Amino acid sequence: MRKGIVGLIGLAFGGLALLAGCDSGDKAAKVPIEPKWKGAPYRIAFDTPPAKPNPVGLALAPVKYTANPEALENRARLVVRFDVSDLTKASENGQIMNQMVMGPIDIHGADGTIPADYMERASNDLSRLFGAYCAKGKVKMTVALARSSLSSNPTDGELDAKRLSDWLPVELAFKNPNKKC
Repeated sequence: MRKGIVGLIGLAFGGLALLAGCDSGDKAAKVPIEPKWKGAPYRIAFDTPPAKPNPVGLALAPVKYTANPEALENRARLVVRFDVSDLTKASENGQIMNQMVMGPIDIHGADGTIPADYMERASNDLSRLFGAYCAKGKVKMTVALARSSLSSNPTDGELDAKRLSDWLPVELAFKNPNKKC
């Protein structure tokens, strides 16, 4: 029985010694966990250029997107901002608009491409706008995706709050079909 008690006491001291050697601190809680996805919820890029130039004057390439799987949206809007410094003609009220917000479009899944007919409509709308402003030559633009709840004429604050992607720059040649310019 003495051997059993001595063995039990030895085992108890060994267990305490083992526990005393372990650091029970919360080092894991101090190390920040890196998020899997950094930046805006969507990343966009231009796909291959259009096969033929748009006869109306301007052709935007299709836009591909990749989304954060934890922040998927079902609908989005394409926003195009452009440099107005080279535009010569102002609108009737003397102002020049520097952005165009397209209508909402369905987007599904973590990867995809904005439909071609939507991009063609954006190209045609931009061509009409640039034609009215008497634009010529290269036009500098940036493109982004935004939530579908974005208004058609957003303030900079609303646009920043509802933007889903970073701005993607592009410079395109514009052939003005307007003969009056």
